[in-house]
Amino acid sequence: MTSGTLSRNRKVAVAGVALSDCGRVDEATPYALHAQAARRALADSGLDRSVIDGFASAGLGTLAPIEVAEYLGLRPTWVDSTSVGGATWEVMAAHAADAIAAGRADAVLLVYGSTARADIRARRRTANLSFGARGPLQFEVPYGHTLIAKYAMAARRHMHQYGTTLEQLAQIAVQARANAATNPDALYRAPITVDEVLSGPMIADPFTKLHCCIRSDGGCAVLLVAEDRVPDLAKPPVWVLGSGTSVSHTTMSEWDDFTVSPAAVSGRLAFERAGVRPSEIDLAEIYDAFTYMTLVTLEDLGFCAKGEGGAFVGKGRLLRDGELPVNTDGGGLAACHPGMRGLFLLVEAVRQLRGEAGPDRQVRKPGGGLPRLAVASGTGGWFCSSGTVVLGRG
Repeated sequence: MTSGTLSRNRKVAVAGVALSDCGRVDEATPYALHAQAARRALADSGLDRSVIDGFASAGLGTLAPIEVAEYLGLRPTWVDSTSVGGATWEVMAAHAADAIAAGRADAVLLVYGSTARADIRARRRTANLSFGARGPLQFEVPYGHTLIAKYAMAARRHMHQYGTTLEQLAQIAVQARANAATNPDALYRAPITVDEVLSGPMIADPFTKLHCCIRSDGGCAVLLVAEDRVPDLAKPPVWVLGSGTSVSHTTMSEWDDFTVSPAAVSGRLAFERAGVRPSEIDLAEIYDAFTYMTLVTLEDLGFCAKGEGGAFVGKGRLLRDGELPVNTDGGGLAACHPGMRGLFLLVEAVRQLRGEAGPDRQVRKPGGGLPRLAVASGTGGWFCSSGTVVLGRG
């Protein structure tokens, strides 16, 4: 079947995944990290670059993704440059899976790379306090309502409405760091305590420094292919079982409920389309720019009832060997966060499903078997958008 040929609903597989160099990368450009991740993902798949007829990228270049595709020497016939913040990559994966299923493309490469940390250190840019001051945002920016302040205000509302405590939110950071401890690619691996989280410098009440994601360099790539390509793969496929996307708001006054994220919609759609229930999921990779994001996304995906997230995250439940392993690489709170982390969620989920995470951090089901189902859920803006993808092995 050639690209562009309409077909019935073809199954879609993840053929290859890879990280570029991550953490502290002072000598590379973002383009170089894109290329490094793309080459490694292709090598992981066992396929030749000539099979790629679809390309998705965002966040780099004046004409993204055209500039990046040119840098990589690709001439795709299907492209996507959707940019909805951290949820971008789950939304792009959903778009790509739909295109492949319909025969619009056979092999779509999703790739990302950023030197956000190195650029600030070299004074090529400054840290962003907001996304801009035009359009609807003009009514909030003059009052100092920064990006992090929006998350903090939402967290305070959850604490007020449901009795969620700072100690419970801190548990998320502690468990993320514990998961990162055995990940050689994680930027921060030393253990932390709840007291250390609570006593750190205040960034935006109630968030201290360790409630917030790290800033790193890094990139990654994911190659999605039609089931026709699976016999040619170097490794067993991980299947895209279902996906969902949703948007909520940009202006805080238009957000109906600060305790509900758009994952409540994208998650429901993804699980329905995959034909699975949250209780069947073996591990979850969740966007965690702040601890509250993890908590509210767990609620909205259906892993616990609304308002019960604080109790749910306790007792080591999110650890690699916990009841529901979450952010098994350490997440954005400990492993890496170069800007838009959503694609890293898919890479880690696939590696865990394949059993490639390594002996010290591989998730195992009771009895020792490999996980069968994973969910990756990205969040963009200040809970403005969400993309959720359910992945399955075998």
